[in-house]
Amino acid sequence: MEKRPNTSRRKSGSCQLSHKPANCAGNTFIDLFAGCGGLSLGLLNAGWKGLLAIEENPDAFKTLCHNLIDRGEHNRQTPLIIWPQCIKKKPLEVRDFINNYRDHLIALRGSIQLVAGGPPCQGFSFAGKRNENDPRNELFKYHMEIVNILRPEAVLLENVRGIDAVFGQKKAIKRKYGSGLGKSYANRIMNTLGKQGYHVQQELVTAADFGVPQLRSRHFTVGVRQDLFTKHELPNFFKVLHENRGEFLKAHGLSSNRPVSVEEAISDLITDGKKLVDCEDTESRSGFKEIAYDKPISKYQKLMHSDLNGGAINSLRLVNHRPETVRRFKEILRTCHKGVQLSESDKQRLGIKKIITIPLDPHKPSRTLTTLPDDLIHYSEPRIHTVREHARLQSFPDWFEFRGKYTTGGDKRVRECPRYTQVGNAVPPLLAEAIGKTLIDFLKKSNSLSESKMSLQNRCQTRSGKS
Repeated sequence: MEKRPNTSRRKSGSCQLSHKPANCAGNTFIDLFAGCGGLSLGLLNAGWKGLLAIEENPDAFKTLCHNLIDRGEHNRQTPLIIWPQCIKKKPLEVRDFINNYRDHLIALRGSIQLVAGGPPCQGFSFAGKRNENDPRNELFKYHMEIVNILRPEAVLLENVRGIDAVFGQKKAIKRKYGSGLGKSYANRIMNTLGKQGYHVQQELVTAADFGVPQLRSRHFTVGVRQDLFTKHELPNFFKVLHENRGEFLKAHGLSSNRPVSVEEAISDLITDGKKLVDCEDTESRSGFKEIAYDKPISKYQKLMHSDLNGGAINSLRLVNHRPETVRRFKEILRTCHKGVQLSESDKQRLGIKKIITIPLDPHKPSRTLTTLPDDLIHYSEPRIHTVREHARLQSFPDWFEFRGKYTTGGDKRVRECPRYTQVGNAVPPLLAEAIGKTLIDFLKKSNSLSESKMSLQNRCQTRSGKS
């Protein structure tokens, strides 16, 4: 890994983290490339304690802060990320975070049990241009550098399935562990963590298997420090994750026999039969409408709505489609197969040039959300989803409020992160929670093994003394 100069300098009176933050007592994590906070939210709900969440985009960071750092009473049930006073609370690039706070990170070694995060995935994604030369592809190195500084017990990385595919090949390579096949970025991550002293396991996980109403497959890397388990003792993390699945879903009132459908996720947010009111979102332009929310219907909706008791929900703003767009959407819903991408013949017939247009099937989970809101069409109404409907399909609870613009376009998409993009880029909180609980179980098992070894060693010493 490239060595970078240490640009931080200790100044008189600066905070040196000589005293650890109050919540650095077991199961503490930091989240890198945190986005709007989906992964952090899931880990917090799983019982982890949050210390830091690093995100460079101002809009995504604003959402993250509002909900998980500076939150009000509306989401009091979720623990806060406790931000150290000596680290400036602002949008930060991970590279700048390392350069400016290296000494502070060194002081935290031994207090952080998990370094988690999802480095940007645009260069790997099959849904995008899949650019081998995208500079964002190399950002995982900063994740590895922080791991090397902190030496946490566990490491977690999330990315798109394309991270495990070799550039230049048409199909993703499904690598068997230990084979070292290809030179994908997933393989590079595995090799780097291995050299840093971690047992590494990688696998694709489908969000719909853990209560998320979306067929979203993501590549996860889990690293566990080698001093905690011998290779023989180390369980298969992803096998344990799936073994815990039934209990996890039952605890949330969800079925383990079938996935949550689109209709179960968002049927309480349809406009048909609802009163429409002016959108009062302070960050929305005037002239937009939203539904006056009534109440949840399905078990999943009740889980997402929690104790809001029919209270106001953020980001329900309806899109003002042009009449010709509404007519085209009506024709799609009337004549095209639901749940699948429009065929080339359908696109020609309807005059659609977009690569992806999918009218959702109400009885199945959603197709994978992207950052483009018009890739998916509502299952029964001639419109695209609201931000809140997208958030429901990602398993964000209704109290979670999004900040910033709703949409953007043109060259602004490179710099800005509007609400639809924040949701589309996020790790589904329910999936993150399931993974977080399994990670806690893993570390508990490590402690049990350590105690057993100590007990055995003490018994052996006692017997040796008697003899």
